[in-house]
Amino acid sequence: MTKVRGPMIGIPVPKLTARAVLFWLLGVAPSFATEPPSAAQQYLETNKENIEALAKEFWESPELGYLETNTSQQLMATLRDAGFKVDSGVAGMPTAFVASYGTGGPVIGLLAEMDALPGKSQAAVPVQQEIVGKRNNQGCGHNLFGPGSVAAATAVKEWLAETGNRGTIRVYGSPAEEGGSGKVYLVRAGLFDDVDIVLHWHPASLNAAIPVTNDGVISAKFRFHGKASHAATSPERGRSALDAVEAMDYMVNMMREHIRESARIHYIITKGGDAPNVVPESAEVYYYVRETEVDELQKLWERVLKTANAAAMGTETTVDYEIIHATYNLLPNVVLERALDSNLRKHAANVRWSSEEQAFAKKIYETFSEPWWPLGTEADVVPFEPRFIPGSSDVGDVSWVVPTGGFVTATWVPSTDAHTWQAAAASGTGIGFKGMHLASEVMASTAIELYLNPSLIADAKQEFEKQRGADFSYKPLIGDREPPLDYRKAESDAAQN
Repeated sequence: MTKVRGPMIGIPVPKLTARAVLFWLLGVAPSFATEPPSAAQQYLETNKENIEALAKEFWESPELGYLETNTSQQLMATLRDAGFKVDSGVAGMPTAFVASYGTGGPVIGLLAEMDALPGKSQAAVPVQQEIVGKRNNQGCGHNLFGPGSVAAATAVKEWLAETGNRGTIRVYGSPAEEGGSGKVYLVRAGLFDDVDIVLHWHPASLNAAIPVTNDGVISAKFRFHGKASHAATSPERGRSALDAVEAMDYMVNMMREHIRESARIHYIITKGGDAPNVVPESAEVYYYVRETEVDELQKLWERVLKTANAAAMGTETTVDYEIIHATYNLLPNVVLERALDSNLRKHAANVRWSSEEQAFAKKIYETFSEPWWPLGTEADVVPFEPRFIPGSSDVGDVSWVVPTGGFVTATWVPSTDAHTWQAAAASGTGIGFKGMHLASEVMASTAIELYLNPSLIADAKQEFEKQRGADFSYKPLIGDREPPLDYRKAESDAAQN
């Protein structure tokens, strides 16, 4: 466990309470969770309604990846009004931004995801109910993510201004996490090069700050090109692109017997032709390839590429592919997770759902066929132990270039899985908002603790370098491709028609 050291000489400590001064005299720096600096706490308390209004607006008007125009503008406006310097449209992404406040180091960055999910909308009710005339949804709670991070950053800004402490707080407006790898382009552009620590959070159905690992991923659309002909009168003249897709899929499915248990491969056929009596001239299949280690992921990806080329050869078609997104697995940092866990436990104990929210939760809970987490646990925090969680996130790339710590809070009913109507429903209610406020408190607390305790940052960096290895050199799995700004265009067009 990291030892908390005394104050550094030369750091100003004005406006501290008597209890806080006692902590300093005893050689223990106070944490925000125990003795909140007044300006930071006051901001979080007095601006709850404003932050909830943002979260509600983003919930009512979900915007897909790289199309988060209103969401981005609103978050940037909030930060500018609070005194942040905001750079918009960074790393070739119109909705991405970096907002900074402060002077010099340490530099602490907070991530703020923005994008929604395509598909059916969902009302804020405990039954599956589509909102008439609307599509897309906040089934991953990103309407809460961005506002929660912005609130935390502004609270830290208020503390920096009040105390005169040296340091920079920074917010990264991160578009297109859902399959668009927005943060990877931020990393590739060098926007984290001067950052000491990154903190992030995510909506969930429980509270946890633990060392988590997950999958790295490469996704791509494989497009096969053949020759059209009449399927009845002249089939011999045709070369079916759909045959090539099916041949590739068959080979990949046979390959599953001979891959590591840690690997996952998923696909959907996104285009199979236009009519049964026409030999398909073009066809497309969309693949996700996952592995727990980047080296193994790249090896598996090469094997998948071979099946595509073999399918084209065997069907006398041609093939090309476009990588849509690609991310590293998460690199956990125990030092940061312990700090987050400590603050999460202190703040989560204060969470209370109203009787109406409890009734809402009970009705949602009854929709689960196999619940895996009990009701009444909104104030509980799971035990601190390392875990592997299947799935992928572009936070992975961030975690390989700067020490990164993350946590989740209970914004959904216990046992809710992400990307479901139950998650979307709760994300627009007081349940979601209370989890968001908890996240803001934890991030602000931990950031302030890091500013006051440089040893924590040093310990986190030491662990980070040891975990990466001396020979590590970051190379983005997306290569040199530009951000796929139109990767959600089809879903967006469908929502407007």
